Amino acid sequence: MKIAIPYKEGMVNPHFGQSKEFIIFEAEGNKVAGSKIVSNEDLCHNHEGLAGLLKSQGVDVVITGGIGQPMIKALQAMGFEVLTGASGEAAKVASDYLNGTLETANIGICGCGDHDHHGHGC
Repeated sequence: MKIAIPYKEGMVNPHFGQSKEFIIFEAEGNKVAGSKIVSNEDLCHNHEGLAGLLKSQGVDVVITGGIGQPMIKALQAMGFEVLTGASGEAAKVASDYLNGTLETANIGICGCGDHDHHGHGC
């Protein structure tokens, strides 16, 4: 299983669409067996492009903080399990998910809607 988390300086990036990179954790059982960082700088706010990037990396689960409904739909359409409202150290979030102890706040849905993201630089 592979878990993708929007990443910024070791932490869950609180805004999925503005993340310049993702950390992808590879799991064996309920333990993290490895990780790698992938750049998505050219795909910020590109819903299908971001989903395609994660799919090409073999990701199964996406854990994020804030995320817009259109991006959630794009991820789910490609078969990802999507968890929102996560925060804190990315490695701990992945470990907590694998151990069944991940706590997320139900505030992870960004109010971005379908509007343009001009001015929301990545």
